[in-house]
Amino acid sequence: MPFARPKKREPVGEPELFEYAIGVLSRRMRTVRELKRLMSARAFPGEQGERDMDAVVTRLVDLKYLSDTRFAADYTRMRKENQGFGRRRVQQDLAQKGIAKEISETTLAAAFDDSDEVALARQYCERKRIKQPSGPNAQKETVRVMNRLMRAGYSSGAIFKLLRSWNLPEEAMVAEGGGDSDSYAEPDERADD
Repeated sequence: MPFARPKKREPVGEPELFEYAIGVLSRRMRTVRELKRLMSARAFPGEQGERDMDAVVTRLVDLKYLSDTRFAADYTRMRKENQGFGRRRVQQDLAQKGIAKEISETTLAAAFDDSDEVALARQYCERKRIKQPSGPNAQKETVRVMNRLMRAGYSSGAIFKLLRSWNLPEEAMVAEGGGDSDSYAEPDERADD
């Protein structure tokens, strides 16, 4: 058989789970939720495994090897500085990693409240070599830039301020909803055209 199924591991108790957790944490920082998910594959099923995992997590927290607050702060700093992501993207990533909402909010407030989101978006565009839309396809390019910045976690207000600073043609901005409210038709009026 070319693809043999891996052998099912024998469940292990608390001392072996602790050794496994130390190894996992030595390779990369993890959240409590991620570590429990990894340990659950090796722990005894049922209540005994839950008790063992909880004991290991408690011991790791006491030894300061495991901290969701420290993970959130480091992760937010790295995503902001290294990848240039905005607040929303980092918030979504932290929620996906299993960080509590309160911890996430305080960490994001500390990292992003004193920074200018438009300047961060401009830096992101420079880092990713996103050019100002121009030429006959300016409207399509504007949509691409806007979508890319939205995926990077920047607010629509910051994106429109950045696009306005590029002095784009008004028709490119109107198509995205960034123009003045009287410069584009309401949904009911467009249906009549």
